[in-house]
Formats: sequence, C-alpha cells, structure tokens
Amino acid sequence: MKNILIIVGIVVLLLIAGAWGSRSLSENNPRMVSMNGLHWHPQLIIYVKGEKQNIPVNIGIGPQYSSLPTFDSSMRMTAMHTHEPDGTIHLEFSGRVMKDDIILGNFFRIWGTDMRQFGANMQMTVNGMTSVEYENYQMHDKDVIELHYE
Repeated sequence: MKNILIIVGIVVLLLIAGAWGSRSLSENNPRMVSMNGLHWHPQLIIYVKGEKQNIPVNIGIGPQYSSLPTFDSSMRMTAMHTHEPDGTIHLEFSGRVMKDDIILGNFFRIWGTDMRQFGANMQMTVNGMTSVEYENYQMHDKDVIELHYE
C-alpha cells in the first residue's frame, strides 16, 4: 500500500510539473496572441478599379466549413467568419490563439477565394498606412484593411 501511495504521489507531481512547464512555455511564446481566446472585429474593404466590392455574408458559417480546423460544431461556424455585408470579419477564438491563426490569408482560404484574383497591381493599406504583408498580415481588433486592385 505504501508503494502505491508513493507511485501515485510521484505521478501527481510529474503531472503538475508538466502542466506548469507547458503553460510557462506557452506564455513566453512570441507567436502567442492569447491563451484565453479573443473576439475581434477587423474590417476588410476591397476596391477593383475604384469600385467597392461586396464581401459575402456568412463566410465561414455552415456545414460546408466543418472540415476546417477552427470549426465549432456547436455554433456551426469557423473562428473567422462574417455576418454582415460590410466586410466585418469576426475573429472569435476560444482558448489559445497564435499569430498564424489570425492572418488575412486564412480569411481568404475560408472564403475559398484567391486574394490576388481581383486584379493586377494590388495595393494594401491597414488603418491608412501602406502594408506589404498581404496574406501574412496579422489582423487586430478594429483594423480597417483596404485592398485596391487595378
């Protein structure tokens, strides 16, 4: 009986040490955005030859997206989706969020659209400032992302 208690004690200590160690590593990870999820709303606006384009509602919502890794079956939507026709992208992640989870290219993949299909000479601004990050841009709450194509 004493040996069983010692073994159980060692297992418990190892589990505690492992959990503490992995949490410490996660919190110090420079790629980490949040350990507790996030709920952000950047806005995407696309212009083709000066004409504003519609971004569909319900991108990322419905059973057709169930094969994507961030799909929430209880809500029937991905963590990155749209509701409104105004280009608001909802970033609604639970748990751990990494920088690569919130890049603009992921939104276009969910949409099933190539970011560069709208035309030549793509120009991008974020909050009025020129950006060349394009697909790799890490979106933030209240960003206004404009893509201009000629």
